[in-house]
Amino acid sequence: MATLRNLKIKTNTCKRVLKELHYYEKEVEREAAKTADMKEKGADPYDLKQQENVLAESRMMVPDCHKRLESSLADLKVTLAEIKESNQEGAEISEAEGTISEVKAFFQTSEE
Repeated sequence: MATLRNLKIKTNTCKRVLKELHYYEKEVEREAAKTADMKEKGADPYDLKQQENVLAESRMMVPDCHKRLESSLADLKVTLAEIKESNQEGAEISEAEGTISEVKAFFQTSEE
């Protein structure tokens, strides 16, 4: 049976993974700019290769975070449904609903 504590944990998990995803997206932008700058300045081929590896690793993390966010969102929805079914009340419910709509909005903007 789902508890408000479980709901709070799953809500915070969604928030953390969403924050991680935003961080990795910004990191990809930053590393891409750095790589382009190194190419423009004619950096040492070894250093350039290392920078491209860093960029590739950052890019790999974005889809991974996306999958984890989808999974944690699904868990949160299931737990929220169980809580509502058992007629429990608490501030955690409105926080979870807000997080769900925030994540859904993120997915809609990322698909466009």
